[in-house]
Amino acid sequence: MAKIKYTKTELKQQRDALRRFERYLPTLQLKKQQLQLEVRQLEAEIEAKAKEESDAREDLRSWVDLFAEPITFEDYLQVVAVEQTVNNIAGVNIPVLEDITFERSLPDLFHSRPWLDDGLDLLEQLSRLRCERLLLEEGHRRLVQELRTTTQRVNLFEKVKIPETRENIRVIRIFLGDQQTAEVARAKLAKDRAVKAEAAVS
Repeated sequence: MAKIKYTKTELKQQRDALRRFERYLPTLQLKKQQLQLEVRQLEAEIEAKAKEESDAREDLRSWVDLFAEPITFEDYLQVVAVEQTVNNIAGVNIPVLEDITFERSLPDLFHSRPWLDDGLDLLEQLSRLRCERLLLEEGHRRLVQELRTTTQRVNLFEKVKIPETRENIRVIRIFLGDQQTAEVARAKLAKDRAVKAEAAVS
């Protein structure tokens, strides 16, 4: 517990601090709830995206033998740009995929495999899904980190700061009350002495 002074000024400071903590705590609790909700939603989105990617990979099984043929896909399909924006959720910047630009070279129809166009479509789809999932996972990681920090702050306020400040206020009030009682008692004793001294003189 921090060292406190047993003065009226300290009592006022402790009361002001308690008001600040009690005003700030609901905001933190609300942020914590919002983050928990967003984390759960992102987990569902990641799961759905992983399922979509898994289904696309399952579709790829029928192509596996064809992909075993020697072919350089980089000659026909390349990622040119990945555009992303930032979405702010409860004060956390989350990356969001806007678009992926692919550059496709037209294969020579006489010398390329007949399945190449469909194969490139599938690779493009898988690349897009993986990129979306990775960005969702990064957003999830950031939200979980912020949720951990916010939870620590909520616990600090609920379990440490507010109880500690209330106890400080209680102790200071008892001390000041005892001091006031002692002053009243001293004043009465001084008055009684003065009355007795006056009576002895008369």
